[in-house]
Amino acid sequence: MDAPATALSFAPIQAQHRDRTRRIRTVLKSAAQRQAGTPDSAESAADYCLAHHVLEGAETAARARDTATFDWYGAHPDTNAPALSTSTVIGPRIVVATDPDRMPRSAISETPYYVLGPGTVSAPPDLRELAAAAYAVGVRHGFAGLLASHAVVLCLLHRKKLGDTLDSWTITRLPGTIYCDHVDEPVVLARDLIHEAGHNWLNDALAATACKISEETTFYSPWKRTMRPAFGFLHACFAFPLTMIYTARVLPSTSGDLHRFLSTYLDQQRGLLAGTVDDHAHALGLITDPDLRRRLRTVHHEAIGL
Repeated sequence: MDAPATALSFAPIQAQHRDRTRRIRTVLKSAAQRQAGTPDSAESAADYCLAHHVLEGAETAARARDTATFDWYGAHPDTNAPALSTSTVIGPRIVVATDPDRMPRSAISETPYYVLGPGTVSAPPDLRELAAAAYAVGVRHGFAGLLASHAVVLCLLHRKKLGDTLDSWTITRLPGTIYCDHVDEPVVLARDLIHEAGHNWLNDALAATACKISEETTFYSPWKRTMRPAFGFLHACFAFPLTMIYTARVLPSTSGDLHRFLSTYLDQQRGLLAGTVDDHAHALGLITDPDLRRRLRTVHHEAIGL
C-alpha cells in the first residue's frame, strides 16, 4: 500500500462515522435506523454523509414550520439515495448539478451550500458520466479509500474551460459532500475531488481525535498570500499535497493541453509548498494526537519530495 493510502487509513474516523450517524438517527428517531457497517465500510461513510443532510434539512424545515418537508425527511432517512445514485467504481455516489447563485447561505456561514431534499434530482447523464469517470481516475491512482469515505455527494457547479479558475469547497456541517466547478475532463475533476475529500478527511480526523487547534497561532499561507490560523494552514498543507501526489501520478498518462495544464499546476504547487516546510513542522506541534500528526507529516513529506 502506498504512503498516502496508508496515511489516510485512520480507524478513529470510521468509529466517529458510526457513532455520529447513530446519534443523529437517535435524535431524529428514524424508523429506518440500521446497524452500523464494518469499520472500513463505504456504506458506513455514506450513511454518515446522508445523515447530516437529513439533519440539516429537517432542522431547516422545522425552523420554517414546513411540516411537509420535515415529514419527508422522516420518511426518507437516506434522502432517497437509491433513486439518486450514480454507479461508480467505489459504489453508488450522488451527483447533482446545482446553481451556486440559488444556493442558500446559513446564518453562521457565508459559504453557499446545497442540502439533498424532496426536490433533488440527479445531474444530467453527461455530468454523471463525467463524475463516474473522475472517480475511476482517482481510484486508479491510489485514492480509492479517500474518495469512498469522503466524497459521497458531489454537487457540480459551473461548467468552465481548461485553464479557467475552478472554485471548490466543503463545509463542516455536511461532511462527505463536495461542491466544485468542472471542466469536461475527468482527470481535472478527480484532482479537485481529491483536494476537497482531503479537507473532509482532516475535519473528521480532528473531530475523531478531539484535537482543538489554537486559533491564536497563525502562519503565512503561500496559497492565500496572508497569515492564516493554524487550522486553515494545516488544511492547505494537507489538501494541496494530496493533489500534487495525484497529479504527479496521472501526468504520464496525459498529453497535449491537459498535460501542459497539469504540469504547470504541479510546478506551481511545488514552489508554494516549499515555503511551508519550517512552519509546517511548527504547526504540527499543535496536533495533540501523535498518530494524526504522523499522518499529516507523511503526506506533506511525500509531496515535498516530488
